[in-house]
Amino acid sequence: MSSTPTSMPQNPIPHANASSLRWKVLAAGTLANVAFSIIVNGFPMTAIQLRTGYGLDAWSLGLMLGMMGLGVAISELPWGMLADHWGDRPVLLLGLGGSALVLACMTVWGAPHSGHTPGLALVYAGLLVTGLLGGSVNGASGRAIMHWFAPGERGLAMSIRQTAVPMGGALGALLLPRIAASAGFDAMFAFLAVICVLCAGLVWLWIINPPDADTPTAAQDHPRSFSALKNTLVWQIACGIAILCAPQFAVLSFGTVFLHDAAQVSSAAITTAMVTLQVGAMVLRIWSGRWTDRHGNRIGFLRWCAALSALSFVALAAAQAVHLPGVMLAVMLAVSGVCVSAWHGVAYAELATQAGATQAGTALGLCNTLVFVANFLVPQAVVKVQERIDWSGVWLLCGGVALLALPLVSAHVRVKTRLVA
Repeated sequence: MSSTPTSMPQNPIPHANASSLRWKVLAAGTLANVAFSIIVNGFPMTAIQLRTGYGLDAWSLGLMLGMMGLGVAISELPWGMLADHWGDRPVLLLGLGGSALVLACMTVWGAPHSGHTPGLALVYAGLLVTGLLGGSVNGASGRAIMHWFAPGERGLAMSIRQTAVPMGGALGALLLPRIAASAGFDAMFAFLAVICVLCAGLVWLWIINPPDADTPTAAQDHPRSFSALKNTLVWQIACGIAILCAPQFAVLSFGTVFLHDAAQVSSAAITTAMVTLQVGAMVLRIWSGRWTDRHGNRIGFLRWCAALSALSFVALAAAQAVHLPGVMLAVMLAVSGVCVSAWHGVAYAELATQAGATQAGTALGLCNTLVFVANFLVPQAVVKVQERIDWSGVWLLCGGVALLALPLVSAHVRVKTRLVA
């Protein structure tokens, strides 16, 4: 009788092939996240065009900008749990394919054209369903990294994946407002649908479920005996991530409106500031992933990011209160956005590590549920604060919210020390 365990894969992949395949897996997962980031982070960049094209007041604009985030918040945890059970490939294909179909429908029925403006309820519903389906890409692609990369490489790998968010945001800032302004929202939705189809093709070609015996994690990870949903450290890190994402969403959702209405800078300056923000965040995410892998100090890095984010937003609030020139406000907004966006890969790597490879999808799904609850709530809060106070109040509140992450990170350190002891 053979002594080979029954759980061994039937067609194991040689180590050399596994080493090359993991970069294709990372590339496909990253590009899937780029596609979704163009949608969810690029769409708010059309806020000025949305106000005109759909005839929106401030409240309706805030609701429209939050609908995709609400959809992601509802679906992230179920998608993450499905990824742990089904694997990454089917979840990504279903999510990207479904998103492409909904966006194609929005091209026909959800875009204003020829003097006709669609009902807002229909547009809200389309954006909500796009978020419900698009939420699949976050947990699934992060789970793949846990299976294909060793613990000492995950900070870099996860940071490369997380560059998809600012990369997609930068592409969205460059492309979507121009497409919406020149060709209309129907062309914009069609463009987004094509992107989803192309990325689904890459997922089909490059992502496979790894044989556990031949992946770098096999000898170094031990499956958790309990769900990530019962892991205190997972909840603490997830809550800290969600809190730090709130001021980032404020910048991404209303940065263009602030620069247009309050700073009164040109369209070119607005685009430059938002693209600079995204490119800076992308560069710092890769650097921070590699640096923390080498020094083993992910938590310390997160604490510094939270503190610097708070300080930069307080400075931006003060600058707006004394009416500094618009160009300086644009620069300070970009700096604040970079500070509050540079830490994602490090945080997600730490979260997935605490959950373990077999529960990474669930943990990332939980985290992104909290993140996109913030994504939905932030636009509503920004509208209310800006109307009742002013933009300096918005940025001061962002600084205060960033500080709220520090106690959570400190609690994480204390709990971790107790567990080790």
